Amino acid sequence: MGKLLILGAGGHGKVVAECALSLGIYTTIAFLDDDEKVIEESILGSCPVIGTFSDAGSFVHKFSEAFVALGNNRSRVRLITYLREIGYKIPCLIHPAAYVSKSAHIEIGTVIMAGAVVNADAHIGVGGIINTGASVDHDCVLGVGVHLSPGARLGGTVTVGDYTWICMGANVVNNVHVGKGSVAAAGATVIRDVGDNLLVAKVPARELKKTDLKR
Repeated sequence: MGKLLILGAGGHGKVVAECALSLGIYTTIAFLDDDEKVIEESILGSCPVIGTFSDAGSFVHKFSEAFVALGNNRSRVRLITYLREIGYKIPCLIHPAAYVSKSAHIEIGTVIMAGAVVNADAHIGVGGIINTGASVDHDCVLGVGVHLSPGARLGGTVTVGDYTWICMGANVVNNVHVGKGSVAAAGATVIRDVGDNLLVAKVPARELKKTDLKR
C-alpha cells in the first residue's frame, strides 16, 4: 500500500483521485494546487490539499508516488518530468471499469478512466489522458501528452502527435494521422490526415485555424 500525491485539485484531479481510490492500493492520497483558495481543503472528503506545486520537493520522502492531474497537455508533461527528476515514482492509473488489452503499452503518468477501451497493441505515450468512455482501437500510437476527452474514439492504426487534444465525442477513422499540437473539436469526424498545430472541426472535419502553440 502506497501514498499518492496528486498535482492539480480541480475537476480533473477529483476524477483522478477517485480512479486511484478505486484501485485500493493507496493508504493516503493528497493534493498540491497553486490555487490558494483550496489550500487546506479536503477533496472528496478524505484527500487534503497540503500545499502548492512548489512544495513538491518537500514531500518526496513522505509520498511514494506522484501524479499530475492537469488538463494542459504541455504543463502536465513538464511537471511529470520534474517530479521524476526529484525522485518520485510516476504511476499509470487505470480504472477497474476500463478495458486495456494485455498487449497495449501504457507509459507513465497516464490515466485511463472508467468505461474507456484500449485495444490490442495500442501505445499511449507519457502523460496521456484517456477519458471516460473514450476508445483507442488496435495498433494506435499516441504521442506524449495526448488527451482523448469523454466519448472520443480512434479507429484502428491511428497515430496522434504529441500534445494533441481529441475533444468530446470526436471520431478519427482508421489509418489517419493527426499531427502534433492539434485539436479535433467536439463532435468532429476526422477522415483524412491532419497536420501539426491545427484546429479541425465539423463532419467531415476541415481545418479552421492554427492552434495556440502554448496549449
